[in-house]
Amino acid sequence: MDAERARAFLLTLPHVAETLQWGDNLVFWVGDKSIGGKMFAVLNLAADAHGVISFASTPERFAELVEQEGLKPAPYLARAHWVAADNWTCLRPAVWEAELRDANAVIFARLPKRTRDTLLSTPAKKSQKPLKKRRAL
Repeated sequence: MDAERARAFLLTLPHVAETLQWGDNLVFWVGDKSIGGKMFAVLNLAADAHGVISFASTPERFAELVEQEGLKPAPYLARAHWVAADNWTCLRPAVWEAELRDANAVIFARLPKRTRDTLLSTPAKKSQKPLKKRRAL
């Protein structure tokens, strides 16, 4: 896994919005920020002391993950059970996908009912086929 693959995977998850914040961090939201969405993953494009990615987890999974080498409590968000990874090699790609999928689900469950209902009532993402056809021309 790397930043490009992680970004591509995160954008396939349901109800995901992406913003660039805090300089060089891609922030992934469950639902758009403007309707009350909440962030579930932060991808650090300039690897530094804060790691390459931070993501939400459950309290139980948080305790398991921070015991693994290369994973630690996320700066500023550890109290909310967020995990930070120092590098991409600390987990296998399939495990990364499972953890990020779970992060999305955990935060979706924490959204207020009104926001969840809004997200569930919006149509699914439109097909990318027309866009691909246009690019091919």
